[in-house]
Amino acid sequence: MAIDTQTTTDGPHTAAPEHHRLSGRARLVLFVLCAAQFMVALDFSVLNVALPVLGEDLGLSRSALQWAITAFALPSGGFLLLFGRIADLYGRKRLFLTGLVLFGAASLLATLAWDPASFLTGRALQGLGAAVIVPTGMSLLTTTFPEGPLRDKALGISGTLLSLGFTVGMVLGGVMTDTLGWRSTMGLLTVAAVIVLVMAPGLLPESRTTERPRLDVPGAVTVTGGLLALIYALSTAARRGFGDVDVRGTLALGLVLLVAFVVVESKSPAPLVSLPMLKRRTVAWGNVGGLVTFSMMSTVVFVLTLYLQETLELSSFRTGLVFGVQGLASVVAGSYAPKVIGRFGARRTLVGSLLGQGLLGAALLGVGPQSGALLATVAVSLASMCHLGAIISYGLVVTSGVPDEQQGLATGLVTTTQQVGLTIGIPMLGVLATTQASLFDGVRTVLAVDAVIVLAAAVLVGLGLGPGGRRKA
Repeated sequence: MAIDTQTTTDGPHTAAPEHHRLSGRARLVLFVLCAAQFMVALDFSVLNVALPVLGEDLGLSRSALQWAITAFALPSGGFLLLFGRIADLYGRKRLFLTGLVLFGAASLLATLAWDPASFLTGRALQGLGAAVIVPTGMSLLTTTFPEGPLRDKALGISGTLLSLGFTVGMVLGGVMTDTLGWRSTMGLLTVAAVIVLVMAPGLLPESRTTERPRLDVPGAVTVTGGLLALIYALSTAARRGFGDVDVRGTLALGLVLLVAFVVVESKSPAPLVSLPMLKRRTVAWGNVGGLVTFSMMSTVVFVLTLYLQETLELSSFRTGLVFGVQGLASVVAGSYAPKVIGRFGARRTLVGSLLGQGLLGAALLGVGPQSGALLATVAVSLASMCHLGAIISYGLVVTSGVPDEQQGLATGLVTTTQQVGLTIGIPMLGVLATTQASLFDGVRTVLAVDAVIVLAAAVLVGLGLGPGGRRKA
């Protein structure tokens, strides 16, 4: 169900992306879908700097503040595959609108929260709404814009706003909390959800599969339970460490459920996840690249925030400026990424972006205990440009060549990788920075491990994907 577009060349596979124009309606559709993705990305970070003030206002203890983040992360990551498949079967537009209503109502509840229970309920429902919006929005995008330069351009804009939303949230959250109070951060999300909800019904096309197979309930139960347990364990490990009995037990439970999910899917007549799809090297290795770029970049941002504020003793405002520069670099990268992909192909762009992200992460090892703000600003901004290239190219690698009736499944895998990556990086590596005697030494350890992981992933993904042509995934 590709939307009407305008081109100035003979076909989408013979021209550079910049020679293809989006029609006015296509631009509005893209705006609505990207605004929804930006809103969800904003929710991941806008509350972070407000947590101390929020805790004092609602009576949340310091140890319980983690739940303000975890309550959102659990459902937003755990239910993605399920809702991506439900959208395929029963209508992506319908489910997308339902997710917007749920997200807006949950944001309003969090804005008006009168005690910890009401606030955390609002956050959990926000996460559930995000789990609906993200895969349905992405599958609407990939089924609306035809494969080729137009989809490259649409995914480039979407990826830019996704990365920018996370960064803007960190800066905007501090400004709004200082001037209007922490409730304004949740109120902003309420307003955003209403604006998108008003525009979406008249613009978005409905799309679904022509067949109506049964929903794979055992698969849904095992994968959702496995992801919930895994995300909970990794989020809790940030506070308690991996030696905690509950963390290890929940982590083991998550792994057992995910293994059970694979067994269930191999025998199901209508699987939630097609194992043959997972065996496609573009799907498997593309998602490996996506998982690494998201988890490792979020970890770098986390430890650099600690380094700038606690080691260099920069103010929140000056720290925000560093990440503001990073956000601008992401915007620039988003405008050029489709052109790079059009020239070199999505596979080569993914591998090259991972290499660049890893090398620039290694360059951050040059920061010192008394100085290093300039190096940190330049290196993290350039690394973010590579990160943005990896975001866009891995989405293209995974979804290229997938039939429309399976786009919700493919994009569900893409967005699950994204959400899980954002969730697991900090618990896995961030604990190395916060548990060592010297914070600076801990930050350097994390940066070194981060760089090694990204560079190793670049090599493995390159070997796994194999060579790709100019317009091949």
